[in-house]
Amino acid sequence: MRISFLLHNAYGIGGTIRTTFNLAEVLAERHDVEVVSVFRHREDPLMGPPEGVTMKHLVDLRKKSPDYDGDHADYARPARLFPRGDGRHKQYSVLTDTRIGEHLRGLQADVVIGTRPGLNVHIAREAPRGPIRIAQEHLTLDSHSYRLRREIGYRYPLLDAVTTVTESDARAYRALRLPGVRIEAVPNGVPAPAVRPADSTAQCVVAAGRLTRVKRYDVLVEAFARVVVEQPDWKLRIYGSGDATGNERDALTALIERHQLGDHVFLMGNANPLEKEWVKGSIAAVTSARESFGMTIVEAMRCGLPVVSTDCPHGPREIISDGVDGRLVPVGDVEAVANALLELMRDEDLRRRTGAAALAASERFDPARIAARHEELFTRLMAEARDNGSRSALKDAVHRGRGVLYSAAYTLRHFAGDVLRRVKGARKSAKTA
Repeated sequence: MRISFLLHNAYGIGGTIRTTFNLAEVLAERHDVEVVSVFRHREDPLMGPPEGVTMKHLVDLRKKSPDYDGDHADYARPARLFPRGDGRHKQYSVLTDTRIGEHLRGLQADVVIGTRPGLNVHIAREAPRGPIRIAQEHLTLDSHSYRLRREIGYRYPLLDAVTTVTESDARAYRALRLPGVRIEAVPNGVPAPAVRPADSTAQCVVAAGRLTRVKRYDVLVEAFARVVVEQPDWKLRIYGSGDATGNERDALTALIERHQLGDHVFLMGNANPLEKEWVKGSIAAVTSARESFGMTIVEAMRCGLPVVSTDCPHGPREIISDGVDGRLVPVGDVEAVANALLELMRDEDLRRRTGAAALAASERFDPARIAARHEELFTRLMAEARDNGSRSALKDAVHRGRGVLYSAAYTLRHFAGDVLRRVKGARKSAKTA
């Protein structure tokens, strides 16, 4: 089977890149797999290239490269096909529209997989009939803007399947009623760590993830301020970097200073691989307001740590069995987080039992098991395509026609809106003259 992944930027760092690489590497043991990155801005992938996988790119942003595209005239022109509702729209251009289209039209693959909505829309609009067309959702439908959700509703019917990382998000996609599109929840795969599991004796809580407001590390720091009153020997290490402004890191630093936690709470920055840091702790903590899946939860469990997590949408409840391999607490509840941490801190035997349960439960996320579920989906869709070739052709014709009408209506509406704004502006100028 020939499988092609289309990725925003395989040379950066992030959960989508990591999970794509994990899946591609396992699939490459039995299939011909490529990862096509729209952008390339450095020589080698920061997260290490997946073994056995062919790496390609479409737009070269390496300034010392003879194929540097940063000064191409079309690179400065805004994208027309990549949807404006996708949060990455400003990074896309007429050049990316052209390169992605050329790549998809010349694709020699049995399965093509997009990894973000904007790329999935490209696949729906430009991939030829033949390859199975799959959209992976690495975030959640309700996290997208209304504009993007509307585009998804119009474009995704040309796809064969959408995979989500949680069943709750799969239900949201099924509610869109995308005709003929299979919706399946397949969680992310997380490899077994190359280190021995935590032994539950270290007096350390570990948290990891970008320093952004949605992670609610302020709740964790506030909870730890209560914890150390009773358990002064325990430490909290938070791994991850923030955005370019550094606002969240500054806010957390100020909060740590206000509670005089400088000897207890540490902002550790990035660590790759993180597994060596997980096993230095005995408890993992996640205090997010929302999680599209919860990769750090599974990573911690794979290292033998019980996880105290907020019961936020969408992933934690589908990963953690409350009271068995971790604890689920209400979102934003400082006291509940503190009490759950204290319960585990007070009882080493409890930490050991829940840590062992977490380790055993996390095996269901092994990449080999997750890859097998994807393979089963690919095989089933390919068989259905062979049996329903004429219906697939009709589906393409109907929905591509619908897409053309939608694009025309969209363009006309915006043209009319622009004319109306100009008329109003002229009237206003005439009144003030």
